[in-house]
Amino acid sequence: MKVKVEHNVSKRASPRLPDGPLEPSGPVDAADASPNGSSAERVLRLLSCIADAGRPLGLAELAATLELPKATAHRLCRQLLDLGYLVRDVDERSFAVGPALRKLAFDALSHSTVRGLRHAVLTDLVAEVGETCNFTTLDGAEVLYLDRVEAPWPWRLTLDVGVHVPLHCTASGKLFLANMPRERRNRMLEQLELASLTANSLTDVAALRADCDQIARQGYSVDREEFIAGLVAVAVPVRDRSGQTRAAVAVHAPVARRSLQQLLGCLPQLQRAAARMSEWL
Repeated sequence: MKVKVEHNVSKRASPRLPDGPLEPSGPVDAADASPNGSSAERVLRLLSCIADAGRPLGLAELAATLELPKATAHRLCRQLLDLGYLVRDVDERSFAVGPALRKLAFDALSHSTVRGLRHAVLTDLVAEVGETCNFTTLDGAEVLYLDRVEAPWPWRLTLDVGVHVPLHCTASGKLFLANMPRERRNRMLEQLELASLTANSLTDVAALRADCDQIARQGYSVDREEFIAGLVAVAVPVRDRSGQTRAAVAVHAPVARRSLQQLLGCLPQLQRAAARMSEWL
């Protein structure tokens, strides 16, 4: 018998991508007419710049980084806002990754050949550790499930690919927080709603910050029944060639079957799986 544990998580509806060109018709400035600065190239460079920064960027910083006239950068941002590829930050003077760009990234990660390779690694990992394992990434201020392989047990938590879960009370979420640059982590901690989902959820910023410092030192993160009562988890980072944490591999189990200490015994297998996945980032 399969027990499906329902929890307060949501699979967001995919945003509809509006039709039409990225650039308006009409006169263009000298930068727009440059053979080395086509409309498509500038749009892609702008989106790449914001996505790579990992933080909202102001118009002046974008224009300077991309070596574009401020008017051109403003026009591109305005149109990408309309299309949903960008959103305004809370102060409305900066721009961040929007839902349409997140959907594009999610689709690319979910439907490529690489996804099959990652899924095979997860399948092997589950066979080794005997518990459900997942592959996640950071999506704004939440964790996004990109892939998952279930263990063949009658009691297990079911979370579909595409589901978002909180940062502050999940093993993967705390791992992403811990591996952020300190300034960005502090901004995130100030904005997060530290909801109490179980008696063990960390709802105090100082306590969560201390936990993140410990995670950064030890190189892995744990969920001590903080997300769902009776469920423990361990997560390790998947890093790109520059050493940045781009994703996480995690295993979870009910405490009735595995204690957290027993689950920590799976760290070598998790780390080997993460190292294999890092080759495809």
